[in-house]
Amino acid sequence: MSDELKIGVLALQGDFAAHSDALRAAGATPVEVRTAGDLEGIDGLVLPGGESTTMLKLLDVENLFEPLLEFGREKPIFGTCAGAILLANEVVNPVQRSLGLMDLTVERNGYGRQIDSRISSIEIEGHPAEAVFIRAPVIRRAGPEVSVLATYQNAPVLASQGRHMVATFHPELSKGNLVHSRFVEAVRKFRSAEMAGTTT
Repeated sequence: MSDELKIGVLALQGDFAAHSDALRAAGATPVEVRTAGDLEGIDGLVLPGGESTTMLKLLDVENLFEPLLEFGREKPIFGTCAGAILLANEVVNPVQRSLGLMDLTVERNGYGRQIDSRISSIEIEGHPAEAVFIRAPVIRRAGPEVSVLATYQNAPVLASQGRHMVATFHPELSKGNLVHSRFVEAVRKFRSAEMAGTTT
């Protein structure tokens, strides 16, 4: 197997180009994903921000919902903003279906409307970071197997569970690349463990 780490970015809607740039800067090769066939041969996947209901409709149009679910049962996925909503197992305000790959309850538009979007300072595992919130969801509940990596206003904004990770903000819009670098390293470790036959 090649040393090249290929990480897909769902490219149906949202700021997928900025995610591709961030992944490239973090040492991975980004691959735009628009069909089920595009999932073949990639080591991980980013679900970008956008509008989650629109994204769900586009996933249905492209017959991608089930392939994404199957991919997530075997490989790491990182969801930001709308992508975080898609990864949660419970979505409220309003209730909508999701991939259900992480034990989270996520409230859509939890910080308010577009006018309430903001740039805030947070800390990620001891490192200062910028968080860009745009019509951001709020994680209202994190299950016992979820690791909270950063918080804002007492709510988790960056979290992981097993091979998956979510951010309720837009790390691709900030300098520093801390979050994408963390995901790339996690995907690299997962692939190594998979090759060694030690993944669960």
